[in-house]
Amino acid sequence: MVASSFVLKPLALAALLLSVGSAHAVLTVYTTQASFLAAINAPGTDTYANFSITGSTPSPINRFAGAYAYTASASGSSFYGAGTTANPWLSTNTAADTITFSGLAGDVRGIGGNFFSSNSNGLFTAGSVTLTATDGSGSSTQTIVGSTVSSFLGFVSNGPMTSLTLASVQGASPIWPTADNLTIGVGVGVVPEPQTYALMLAGLGMVGFLARRRRR
Repeated sequence: MVASSFVLKPLALAALLLSVGSAHAVLTVYTTQASFLAAINAPGTDTYANFSITGSTPSPINRFAGAYAYTASASGSSFYGAGTTANPWLSTNTAADTITFSGLAGDVRGIGGNFFSSNSNGLFTAGSVTLTATDGSGSSTQTIVGSTVSSFLGFVSNGPMTSLTLASVQGASPIWPTADNLTIGVGVGVVPEPQTYALMLAGLGMVGFLARRRRR
């Protein structure tokens, strides 16, 4: 397995093609939402609406990005929400914890979103974050330097995606890895499988009562 690493400015426009693994799978990196959406089909987004910002939520959690079921896991024991009640974000209880998005249902070929850092009060703070995307043949690691709440990073593979991991780059003061608007899609020209929609309908009732919020 070959892992490649790059340092990207938040608004960089380059798309990087990375060949990984003996099967020659390709992970393409997109640094704008528009270019990412043009590279996938039938995107679904999880805005983390109604995710509590006043208490911790045990990890893992099962959520939906549109029609796509996925699992978010904190490397520690729980999540903690960030942002505001009107616009909540997904974050961790401990700054050094990572968030892994996995359990991707259907033939998912793309995953991306807004990734940045927050402080102990759950508010945006300047910092850098690192993401590692993995498909069946390898992985690609990218760092967003000086991330903002609008920083976007997306990965598209020519094979099924397996996971995406988010971590904050620690400095003099602790910062928490934070995500918003997680977007998932299938390959261009691919229609989501019917069972994917069935999973969505079965799980919509669970989405509303995910609690979380942070450290004081």
